[in-house]
Amino acid sequence: MCWCRELNVDRLSDMLPVLVVHGGAGFIPKERVQLSCAGVQAAVRGGYSKLQGQGSAMDAVVEAVTLLENDHHYNAGLGSVLNAKGEVEMDAIVMDGRYLASGAVSAVRKVANPVQLARLVMDKTSHLCLTGEGASQFARSMGVPEVPEESLITEYARMRWKKNLAADANPVECQMGKMGTVGAVAVDAEGNIACATSTGGMLNKMEGRVGDTACIGCGGYADNRVGAVSPTGEGEAIMKVTLARLILFHMEQGRSAEAAADEALAYMKERVGGLGGVVVVDPQGEWSVRFSSLQMAWAAAQQQTLHYGLYTGEHFTQNIDDPY
Repeated sequence: MCWCRELNVDRLSDMLPVLVVHGGAGFIPKERVQLSCAGVQAAVRGGYSKLQGQGSAMDAVVEAVTLLENDHHYNAGLGSVLNAKGEVEMDAIVMDGRYLASGAVSAVRKVANPVQLARLVMDKTSHLCLTGEGASQFARSMGVPEVPEESLITEYARMRWKKNLAADANPVECQMGKMGTVGAVAVDAEGNIACATSTGGMLNKMEGRVGDTACIGCGGYADNRVGAVSPTGEGEAIMKVTLARLILFHMEQGRSAEAAADEALAYMKERVGGLGGVVVVDPQGEWSVRFSSLQMAWAAAQQQTLHYGLYTGEHFTQNIDDPY
């Protein structure tokens, strides 16, 4: 999926701002499809309202991802999958394309919105990533409320965890039933670019496992000179090919957002057998949604138009002010 036009300087301002959101690549159970699609549309509306109010690209992506973290139909924040011990450990990253500033947290617990904590790491420390108890201590020092772990665990997540513990469990089948990592990319009216990604990680993962999301260049990357990427999919595969930065590398070589995404996803599948999806945006406001998995719920907002889809080749539009 690509949305692009012939651009010139006079028309560039018409293309901005823009926000693109994803709700995770993979297989979405039939009974959860409608709510998954509705959630990304609500998130893109919320983030786009920040851009319309002269908010920054960073404000928009954090708002969009926060809304998805608060929606229990996604594997991020509330609704995160459980690790092998039945506990919630979450990862998140943000990146500001103006100065290549970034902040991330990994294996963080008892925080409702890891993406907001990742932004605090970027804004309030000289570090790029805090993990585990160190991230929790930092959260407390910043006045971030600690929430009971039980408040982040849904019955759906607990059911999936228990099913995967069974001796005859099919790990592939169990992974297919989870919702994916969430993320967003944006360009604001000033031409600044940002990305944000958040996840509960891999179902029944080992305690302390950190996936791609918290790793700069893997779980996200933003550079005002090139564009921004937020990926989703098989974390270990994404890390092996540094998917987000690989896509931007291809864009630096002159490829469009769509072509760069396709080439990188094909390489990841061929080289390490990994499936996934990405949302991509460039400085001119061209954006693309590409995935090698069966489905990926996504939505975008540009020029007062809401774009959305779920399957490859699917692209619906409506006025963003129209009711759901």
